[in-house]
Amino acid sequence: MSKYIEHLNWRYATKQFDANKKLSEDQLQTLIDAVQLSASSYGLQPYKILVIKDEKIKEQLKAAGYNQAQFTDASAIFVFAHQTDFGAELVDSYIDHAARIKEVETGALEDYANLMKNSLLNLPQEAKAGWTARQAYIALGNLLSAAAAHQIDTCPMEGFDADAFDKILGLADTNLHAVVVAAAGYRSAEDQTQHAAKVRRPQEELFQIL
Repeated sequence: MSKYIEHLNWRYATKQFDANKKLSEDQLQTLIDAVQLSASSYGLQPYKILVIKDEKIKEQLKAAGYNQAQFTDASAIFVFAHQTDFGAELVDSYIDHAARIKEVETGALEDYANLMKNSLLNLPQEAKAGWTARQAYIALGNLLSAAAAHQIDTCPMEGFDADAFDKILGLADTNLHAVVVAAAGYRSAEDQTQHAAKVRRPQEELFQIL
């Protein structure tokens, strides 16, 4: 078994964090770097990730998160906020950035820009929001895997009042909406969930090799 698969088996949705153990700045930056490198459709990454370390803000999030202890006991909270709507500016800003990175004129990327615009801009707003949310979940998956590879505990969470989160984090009057959260830190020795057998559907049920 590869070391990576061992780490994925080690990982679980941590229910109880050790509030006295904090991630180092280097560890936190490693997670941030991993999320930045997440795949997304067309590479557009139509979301923002807020990394919450401030204890007062974490207390507010806990109240809006049905008083789940992970919000305050974890070292950091990653809040994934997806864009609820977008226009040509989403593609144009990406093309401008890509041109700088690739050291080419934006005109050289015009065909790709038009491909994205033709594919995305005519979608209904609800479909746009669903698409951007799915991109945020891809980034969440990357965070969970990267954390496991570095023996950092995480807990993905959807059990929170998203509108309340938006108000607390200053997103209410923006084009961003909290969609999913991940707590990151170190498991408590008292968290009995860590000793439970990992339950996943068997490969013969999940996969079909053609």
